[in-house]
Amino acid sequence: MEIPRHWRLKKQRYALTGEVCPHCHAKIFPPRDVCPECGGEAKTEYEFSGRGEVYSHTTVYNAPEGYQHSVPYTVALVKLDEGPVVTAQLTDMGEQEAEIGMPVEMVTRRLRSDGDERGLLVYGYKFRPLAAVAV
Repeated sequence: MEIPRHWRLKKQRYALTGEVCPHCHAKIFPPRDVCPECGGEAKTEYEFSGRGEVYSHTTVYNAPEGYQHSVPYTVALVKLDEGPVVTAQLTDMGEQEAEIGMPVEMVTRRLRSDGDERGLLVYGYKFRPLAAVAV
């Protein structure tokens, strides 16, 4: 990915910044400028909480270029508390198995590096299991 595009997507990838429709109040991620629910213009920024639950998941054993160092890894569809479903890698799992309905939270992690040791390091969101609250 070229550097200018990486910087344009920075808010989206580092803080889960999307949009909210001022007409129907739908939360939109990734940002689209046009609401998929009502078709109205949606340019108001909205920062998602970063919390949600695993909707579905799979394990990747044959990774695309740039991600081979991570195999095997788990990719999940995460339904955010605010409604949208995002695709992301699960991280910090330890020995824990991914489960549908498992509560997770967004964290910023290194995704890959482009080029050699002097190449661009690409960071973005991943999700980790939400720590159980001690009672």
